[in-house]
Amino acid sequence: MENTVKFEKISLSKRLASMLRVDFCRMFRSKLFYILIACALIMPILMTVMMTMMDGSVSVNQQTGEETVMVGPENTWQNIGTLPGGALGGDEIFMMCNINMMFMAVAVFVCLFISDDFRSGYAKNLFTVRAKRGEYVISKTLAGFVCGAFMLIAYFLGSVLGGAISALSFDLHGLNAGNLIMCMLAKIFLMLVFVSIFTLISVAAKEKAWLSICGSLGGGMLLFMMVSLITPIGSTIINVALCAVGGALFAFGLGAASKAVLKKTSLV
Repeated sequence: MENTVKFEKISLSKRLASMLRVDFCRMFRSKLFYILIACALIMPILMTVMMTMMDGSVSVNQQTGEETVMVGPENTWQNIGTLPGGALGGDEIFMMCNINMMFMAVAVFVCLFISDDFRSGYAKNLFTVRAKRGEYVISKTLAGFVCGAFMLIAYFLGSVLGGAISALSFDLHGLNAGNLIMCMLAKIFLMLVFVSIFTLISVAAKEKAWLSICGSLGGGMLLFMMVSLITPIGSTIINVALCAVGGALFAFGLGAASKAVLKKTSLV
């Protein structure tokens, strides 16, 4: 009676689940992940408190003698988006420096997370003995998406804490808590679009982290100005649905492009 060796074929779901376990374990043990979350939490607190303290301060242009009066924030939710009913104090600054910055900040995590795989040789070994390119791209995209979602939530909490410390108003100017929740959900789903872009650029740049970060920031800026229009603070279920569908389409399309890049280029 002959002894035969049977090799069990590992299904796609098992390979993907294994890849996800490895990546999420790495992410939650990474110092970079917690540094970015801490920065997302602290940034709106410091910005709100400092601008509130500077409210009313006057700076003088030494050449022209022109005086500029610093106007601080008046409402907690200016860190999240522009409220209806006219401009508020410091609104010009918060229109650019608000929660939407997290869409660009997550590029740092995605680029360093992926470049470390190629720099250490982990990616080459992984593709040789364990996972395929498609599963790698899906796993990295989901890890970046989760990191981005945590950063958005941390920034939201920091904005609330900053507003409470600075004794700012929590008035939503005719909106309600449902609009605020829809706004955050829309931003979280939209994060998938940016992460997909960053993943594609990162797998193309491979171990060159500086190149992937520069390329990701440049690519992300093409869509950055649209974020406030797509996910306003007065968002509804339509905004959430559009962002969810758009995120899924971008993840599928750019994921396929990332897979093709990995197949057509060397792994070192």
